[in-house]
Amino acid sequence: MKMRKLLFGMAGALALASPGLATPDLFALKVRNAESVSQGTIEHAVILIEDGKILTIGQDLEIERGIPVVDRTDLVVTPGFVDCYSRMGMSGSGPSGTFPWLKATTELSPRQGVYNELAEVGVTTLGLYTPGSGISGQAVAIDTSGSSADEMVLSDSAYLKAVVRSNSSSRRMLEGAFEKVDKHHEAVEKAREKWEKDQEKWEKDNKKKDKDERDPEPGPFEAPEPDGVAGTMMKVLDGELSMMFGIRKAADYLHLQSFIEGREFEFSLRVPAVNDLDLWEVTDQIGELGLRVIMEPRLTTRAWTMRERNIPAELARAGAELVLIPNGDSLGSAKRWRHDVGHLIKNGLDRDAALRAMTLGPAIELGVDERLGSLDVGKDANLLFFDGDPFQPTTNLVSVMVGGDFLDMEDVR
Repeated sequence: MKMRKLLFGMAGALALASPGLATPDLFALKVRNAESVSQGTIEHAVILIEDGKILTIGQDLEIERGIPVVDRTDLVVTPGFVDCYSRMGMSGSGPSGTFPWLKATTELSPRQGVYNELAEVGVTTLGLYTPGSGISGQAVAIDTSGSSADEMVLSDSAYLKAVVRSNSSSRRMLEGAFEKVDKHHEAVEKAREKWEKDQEKWEKDNKKKDKDERDPEPGPFEAPEPDGVAGTMMKVLDGELSMMFGIRKAADYLHLQSFIEGREFEFSLRVPAVNDLDLWEVTDQIGELGLRVIMEPRLTTRAWTMRERNIPAELARAGAELVLIPNGDSLGSAKRWRHDVGHLIKNGLDRDAALRAMTLGPAIELGVDERLGSLDVGKDANLLFFDGDPFQPTTNLVSVMVGGDFLDMEDVR
């Protein structure tokens, strides 16, 4: 690859010698490989970082003399891991019904140490969803390394969560929510017609009057405000907010598709990876639509057999956007996450698809992919440093960088 010069100047040099190392505003990072996700693997990568953002990334880039250098050409770098579906640090159950205006942000307790612990094991971004069945509310995307709500919250409307089953009550719930939008539009139209009539009447009654004798003129039209349901569902239909539908079987998906037919909005599927899961029956349909599917990295067995299926791998091959989450809501599950994904890779999941399913895929689900999920120019410098292939069981996580700063990584394996 042709060498390119980084046209910046600054005195000093760095070595990544110990955890918790403070970094300057501008520095160059040299690593063995950078797993960029968007551009594949970049060997002998140089990443220029300024003010916590990736300024440049490429192979064997020449570094302008005077720029501080973190030289770790023995390590492999990936984007920080993103878990888009969690209740870590939260408790309690939610109501059953239609409450799309509720937000998980109201439950967030920033001072809990579990979030910083997640950052230290590589989960630098977390999506916290609202509890309950039905249409339960909007998830929040957080930076796990922050110490206050202002530092942590990346988006308080990451996605709208709903639980769908193949029954009439689920259909009534969804239809009722979207009908609220239609009724609001009707109310706005009626209000506008009344305003226009009032305007015409005023002009007729005051046309021949002197200015100081005229009746008070009607003000500008003000549309009635939508209620919480209509207002939120309008954002869904306008493309401002995506929906995540929780399903448990193929019949749930087919029931959902029959409802969605004729409606256009962005949605994804949350499917627990449990034994007897029959999602393989609709894998091709899901793949043709390119839907995001959120699952645990787990092999499942078919009903009444011992035959294992790698449904995540089947979905990825069919064209779905696979998103993987830890096998449980615990720090231990977060630590084992990459090893569990490695087990799927060993059983047929494409490695690139696996890494994307832990980084860029969930970042897209949370609506923060312009900032996170891959090693690209302009994105946050959230990096994980490994001493080998991240998916090999003997590989250690050596260090974590969030926003261009290293975290304390003592005793993390």
